[in-house]
Amino acid sequence: MGITYILGKVRGPSGEEEVRFLIDGGATYTVLPEKVWKSIGIKPTREHEFMLADGSVIKRKVSECYISLPQGEGHTPVVLGEADDHALLGVVTLEILGLVFNPFKRTLQPMRMLLV
Repeated sequence: MGITYILGKVRGPSGEEEVRFLIDGGATYTVLPEKVWKSIGIKPTREHEFMLADGSVIKRKVSECYISLPQGEGHTPVVLGEADDHALLGVVTLEILGLVFNPFKRTLQPMRMLLV
């Protein structure tokens, strides 16, 4: 599968930053690099353990922010990355925004919404 990036903006109490996100259909939560979340004034609200693809477990702090993508915007939970963590766009954020990643075209498209 190819690698796909998208430009978005995240907003917190102290400002807004543009971020280049890797769209990661295997990541549950969106990850913000440390310099980004500190710059926009996000504070941790809880901590979770996350399992990486290699099976190792890491702990990261979690909070929320407002995210804007060309296809939509809204509030989302975010993992507060550490020094070497990169920006990832996870599936929870995509679902909140009503989007799905098409791996064949490598694009975001509207999700088929069901009320059942």
